[in-house]
Amino acid sequence: MAGGPVDILMYHSISDRGGPTSISPAIFKMQMDALKASDRPVVSIDALADDTWPANAVVITFDDAFQDFADNAWPVLSQHGFPAIVYVPTGRVGATEDWTGAMTPPRPLMDWPTMRRMSDQGVTFGNHTVSHPNLADLAPADMRDEIQTAKSTLEQELGHTIDHFAPPYGKTSEAVQTLISHHHKTSVGTDLNRARQTSDRFNLPRLEMFYFQSKPAWTRHLNGHGGPYLTLRKTLRGVRNMISHPAERMG
Repeated sequence: MAGGPVDILMYHSISDRGGPTSISPAIFKMQMDALKASDRPVVSIDALADDTWPANAVVITFDDAFQDFADNAWPVLSQHGFPAIVYVPTGRVGATEDWTGAMTPPRPLMDWPTMRRMSDQGVTFGNHTVSHPNLADLAPADMRDEIQTAKSTLEQELGHTIDHFAPPYGKTSEAVQTLISHHHKTSVGTDLNRARQTSDRFNLPRLEMFYFQSKPAWTRHLNGHGGPYLTLRKTLRGVRNMISHPAERMG
């Protein structure tokens, strides 16, 4: 029997920097405490790579490998015994964010010793390219280099196979997803939705946790009563995207 929908949570920075890619440590703790109280199973991203499907489970993901994952997120996650995956842009390890949409001043990323220590403690790491580009805009050779070089670097530095991917900005295409599938078992995107067993394993939707900073809204979702709120958020996001990118209406 197929399992029910899975919530793949999407985080970036756990800090007080503000903006849509930062969640304050206090809000993050509230979200994790509520998740623990819900008794919903929190599983590794590996659980979504198999033919089986974990019923009503939660997967916790972090893009960009910011240092505040080690400082602010992992202590809370490890206290609750929650697994997590961090997607790493390898060209900025030990440096700061420098891609389109980066904050000013830029936020620091973890260095390799920190990530090796996190890996030894149970954190899963995934591929987020070398330089954090929009892969869909690249020539095929550049696309392959971004994906394959980052995977090789991660495997060399961390000492194990890297099976999972997240395209920067969630930007993908059929060509991108095909190439990802040759080297990884899953890829997560930025489509706002719950993942299902019928979902494309190389464009899995996620819940942007910026939308769940209200404890009542988050608790309702965890308890299975968040459908109307999620539908509203998806609708509002769609309207915003149409206004911001009117050309997309033309397909």
